[in-house]
Amino acid sequence: MQMQDMILVSIDDHMIEPPDMYRHHVPAKWLGDVPRVVRNDAGVDEWVFQGQRTSTPFGMAATVGWPHDEWGFNPGAFSELRPGCFDVHERVRDMNVNGVLASMCFPTMAGFNARTFTEAMDKELSLVMLQAYNDWHIDEWCAAYPGRFIPLGIVPMWDIDLAVAEVKRIAKKGCRAITFLEAPHSQGWPSFLSGHWDPMLQAIVDEDMVLCLHIGGAWDIVKLAPEAPIDHMIVVPTQLTMLTAQDLLFGPTLRRFPTLRVALSEGGIGWIPFYLDRVDRHFKNQSWIHNDFGGRLPSEVFREHFLACYITDPSGLKLRDEIGIDVIAWECDYPHTDTTWPESPEYAWREFEAAGCTEDEVHKITWENATKFFRWDPFAHTPKERATVGALRALAGDVDTARMPRAEWRKRNEAAGIGVFS
Repeated sequence: MQMQDMILVSIDDHMIEPPDMYRHHVPAKWLGDVPRVVRNDAGVDEWVFQGQRTSTPFGMAATVGWPHDEWGFNPGAFSELRPGCFDVHERVRDMNVNGVLASMCFPTMAGFNARTFTEAMDKELSLVMLQAYNDWHIDEWCAAYPGRFIPLGIVPMWDIDLAVAEVKRIAKKGCRAITFLEAPHSQGWPSFLSGHWDPMLQAIVDEDMVLCLHIGGAWDIVKLAPEAPIDHMIVVPTQLTMLTAQDLLFGPTLRRFPTLRVALSEGGIGWIPFYLDRVDRHFKNQSWIHNDFGGRLPSEVFREHFLACYITDPSGLKLRDEIGIDVIAWECDYPHTDTTWPESPEYAWREFEAAGCTEDEVHKITWENATKFFRWDPFAHTPKERATVGALRALAGDVDTARMPRAEWRKRNEAAGIGVFS
């Protein structure tokens, strides 16, 4: 096997939603109330919904086209971005040049937990826009290139019955997963331990979907020093994934839902061997607690329910047998700062070689585990021989992957009318 023979399915990427996304998905009477983008006097594009303005977080969420010294949390404009961030046609070209067959794209404007709609005052209007958001994502973004995207939905957290209904609605449209807060209680919502979310989890199980818990939503679980440097915001989140796993594994959730599947999106894998050793030791040693895992070890139950997702993790790959080779999945994280684009195959291949991975193991990690977990056929629209890194890159000979300063992107894009929506 050679690098060009790999098949890459990324189950953690992101999209910067285009401002015209609602054009075809909202009844005429609501068109005046849709979230819209307004460029302020400082040249920054802001989303406005129900009178609330939020600067689009381009700084860390869409750095894929910029030189490293221009990264940061500072907001910007659509015209400063590599078009693949928000244009699905350019996204597929960027996937091709990176050798990536398929992608699962998490929200940006909406937030991993539909925060934009959850925090707005008029919940009737929020529900209309949330449903329109899902319709755009499934019927427009994903449907534009069948076989290249795995649909992912959001739910109205403010009403559990509405959340159940939305899970069932989008399941009928072919949606394969729901993105949700990894630790709801950290943001003032009931925890997974409470049972509050059980009706939604039952709906996810009934519809054979996956619960995706992306890093970044559990900050308030821990108390950082007020002097904590910005590094903490980038390094620490993957360590908090362990707390999410602990809530689900030792709480009642997995006992109540023995077929629930949970993807620990961007949570990394290096922490898992220690965690599994620890929980098994705890289970055997602390018998007085009377935990019941149905005659199995906690580590065995973990492997039945969780998919562990990583971008780069050389140490974790060396311990892949301790983790469980069938529960590891690769991801790209385009267009965030952690992405390996446009050299994802090179990064992944180096780590596979260093870890001594076999051909079968590489295929499991790069596509087989993920597509099995999400019940998604990677070759329904693309024959296997055309799905490889080499075959996809052969389609992208004209794709320029050079990084440019934001000002240069803005100059070029605006001259071409790209990224100018207001």
